[in-house]
Amino acid sequence: MSTFIPFTSDDEIAAIGHGLMARTLPKSQWTHAAHFAAALWLVDHGPDGDAEKTLPGLIRAYNEATGTVNSDTSGYHETITQASLRAARAFRLQQSPAPLFVICNELMASRLGRSDWVFAHWTRERLFSVDARRVWVEPDLEPLPW
Repeated sequence: MSTFIPFTSDDEIAAIGHGLMARTLPKSQWTHAAHFAAALWLVDHGPDGDAEKTLPGLIRAYNEATGTVNSDTSGYHETITQASLRAARAFRLQQSPAPLFVICNELMASRLGRSDWVFAHWTRERLFSVDARRVWVEPDLEPLPW
């Protein structure tokens, strides 16, 4: 597991968002923190204002461009993506006005900064099911608070 290195500017967040959109972000930089940075950036600056509809296609296209297969066992995961986007949006709304990189750093310092945060809401079996990868699947342990 890599250690999170805090973002130092909104330009870093924007570079992740633009890199995802253009499919030029180096695969090594597509980390847990980068997923949240992209989600926060799309919530604030997305091209169509609907990150929930935009992000899945961006991730699928990015995966293909970087050699990651989108299948029933790898690549894009609808439930994790939508849960993370809901979490990022809710976290953003709870924060005082601040630069996006500060908000992303605070998010990463919260429980959401741990990639296993989803297991408070879903069992591994349900979350890693083919259905959960393909479509939104409701939590089976604890509802999301957002």
